[in-house]
Amino acid sequence: MSHTLNAKRPSTLQGATLPKWTPWAIAAGSVALGLGISAAAGLDSSIQWGLMAGIIFVLGTYGIAARVEGRRQAKDRVATSLVWVAFILAVVPLVSLVWTTIVRGIKVLDVYFLTHSMGVVTDTEPGGGIYAAIIGSLEQVGLAALMAVPVGVLTAVYLVEYGRGNLSRAITFFVDVMTGIPSIVAGLFILSLMLQFDMQPFGFAGSLALAILMMPVVVRSTEEMLKLVPNELREASLALGIPKWRTILKVVLPTSLGGIITGIMLAVARIAGETAPVLLLVFGNPFINNNPFEGAQASLPLYIYQQYANSAGSGAAYDRAWAASLTLIAFIMILNLAARGIARWKAPKTGR
Repeated sequence: MSHTLNAKRPSTLQGATLPKWTPWAIAAGSVALGLGISAAAGLDSSIQWGLMAGIIFVLGTYGIAARVEGRRQAKDRVATSLVWVAFILAVVPLVSLVWTTIVRGIKVLDVYFLTHSMGVVTDTEPGGGIYAAIIGSLEQVGLAALMAVPVGVLTAVYLVEYGRGNLSRAITFFVDVMTGIPSIVAGLFILSLMLQFDMQPFGFAGSLALAILMMPVVVRSTEEMLKLVPNELREASLALGIPKWRTILKVVLPTSLGGIITGIMLAVARIAGETAPVLLLVFGNPFINNNPFEGAQASLPLYIYQQYANSAGSGAAYDRAWAASLTLIAFIMILNLAARGIARWKAPKTGR
């Protein structure tokens, strides 16, 4: 009976707690107070009042929570508020960049712009398009991926499944070094080889430099994905008498396929916007050149740079540069969406 009576008594150990809408109210008050301080001080920059609002939000959260819930719970709420502030600081510039690119790039982005090249149109005149640049980028990035992906994936398989001793450590060290090299260094390396053989700029030379930049990213991302595959799967396959190479091909790689494809897409995004190697090795071409093994070619990053650098204040050139930037962002987004779809389709099925 006594246990039953004690169970019915309300608990007195739980202290006062703030309502769920408190963070939103504090955030609204912080924004209003930040705008008020900015207006009173004559500050025109939105970055300044945004930073002030973030600081006020964190301090206000701690003060209110400490008064109502205690200092221990207040510290927990401050940590959560810092995470939200950091998230907003990361998202706002990204959203601003994408929005600015859409607003300014949509002016001339149409079917004509996508299906025509510059030809004889000068950089200061209206008209022209990016067809030649799209063809060049697709060919250069595609050839770079054909070279870098197999080498990168096989290198990662060696490091995870076979690599032991000094050779494995040396490969890992050089992959880490190559991950951080500037793109201009890869371009200069291929350029030095071209000068040795007295070769003229052509699209495949740019693909070689892009492959050098792409390869370490593929190796590192694939290596991390392969390490996540449980050893129990390997052991179960080997216990059935299946050879190791077949275990890797049929068990390890399919299990980590989604992460590998995501890493490859990140590597493609890494090289798709590179300008320095293309400027040195491909040289740009206002006319359509479908042969990446002969003659100069255009590319989207180089087209954007040339339109901005040679515009001489022309609004038409600026509009073309922004439209090409929007096309490049859309190209990367389509690749990522396609990669996610392939990864889900190829992922091993679980459950019934």
